[in-house]
Amino acid sequence: MPDRTRIACFFSTSGHSGVDRAAKHLIPALARRGYRVDLLKVRRHGPDLDLEACPPGVRVVDLGSRHTFGCLPGILRYLHRQRPVVMLSDKDRVNRMALLGRALAGVPTRLLLSSGTTISIDLANRGPVERWIQRHSMGRLYPFADQVIVTSRGVADDMAAYTGLARERIRVVPSPVVPASLFEAELPRPDHPWLGQPGEPLILSAGELCGRKDFATLLRAFARVRAERPCRLMILGRGSAREPLLKLAGELGIAQDLALPGYLPHPYAYMAHADLFVFTSRWEGLGFVLIEALAVGTPVVSTDCPSGPSEILEGGRYGALVPVGDAAALAAAMLTTLDEPLPKERLQRAARPYEIEASTDAYLAAMGLAREAPMGSVVGTETRERTRERGHGKSL
Repeated sequence: MPDRTRIACFFSTSGHSGVDRAAKHLIPALARRGYRVDLLKVRRHGPDLDLEACPPGVRVVDLGSRHTFGCLPGILRYLHRQRPVVMLSDKDRVNRMALLGRALAGVPTRLLLSSGTTISIDLANRGPVERWIQRHSMGRLYPFADQVIVTSRGVADDMAAYTGLARERIRVVPSPVVPASLFEAELPRPDHPWLGQPGEPLILSAGELCGRKDFATLLRAFARVRAERPCRLMILGRGSAREPLLKLAGELGIAQDLALPGYLPHPYAYMAHADLFVFTSRWEGLGFVLIEALAVGTPVVSTDCPSGPSEILEGGRYGALVPVGDAAALAAAMLTTLDEPLPKERLQRAARPYEIEASTDAYLAAMGLAREAPMGSVVGTETRERTRERGHGKSL
């Protein structure tokens, strides 16, 4: 019989991706519900948990390899010894290993496979062999899982159309992006001279400095806005496109009004004190930073990329949506939003489904587990009492 108090999470990430942030929120939240949660760790890969900050019941299990395929013996040993009630994995290579591991172990563990990107676009620039493997593994192997979960309806529809996986086997589960405390937090202004200058509004963006985020279009749009009014642009993140972006800023004549301070693990304060947040991705699975900006009440403008922003913003109700790569349309939306920002309370409404506890409810439902922590669990009993005191417990 499976151990109904134990959940396994098998991830292999860059260390600073959306999956990393989701895992760092979901794993402690599951433990607060009374489950023992094991992060199955591929060496030198994320997520990297601060175990001292996690609630009791969370542990990291070293699978003994730096490569996903090399982790198979460790997965088999773990499943044979621990028999978790559920194993959650993310990304295709890891998902395939999770399917193989469960099949070889022969255990009754439920298996949830997760995917967080618009797969047809993500694979468009990959090699033909990799495209074939991922497309056919999703279409032919994923039906052997108990549930396939994705971050948005757009990702679900694309996966079904591109891989042939039946749409009814794919479930949309909102990601755990923001803590409930963020909606009411009074965040101190960061120590940066560009913040808090009424005459020169700060436009903010964030993400890996790469082609998919399309910050080049943002720079071109900003140059148009800067020609109309004083303002400044800050982009949080790191990546290979840093030098090309600095070169483009020089060519556009905006270098003195652009800041690239690098990656910040907690960008909330910068978001809260910016005048506008702009999201310019060419494709996504959801758009974590867009949700974070909404949660602190900052007005947003976004590209209408596949998939996520249109769902988050409800077709433009909570922020302007513009075509991907259209600098002129982006600049016009930025100017309009700076002049006529939506109220903070309305913006925050769009982020509520992605609050950590609400998302954890949705994950537990997808796992086939009751919302309440396992009976007889000391951690679960304490968590239920704290949850009632805080007023949590509203179901999706």
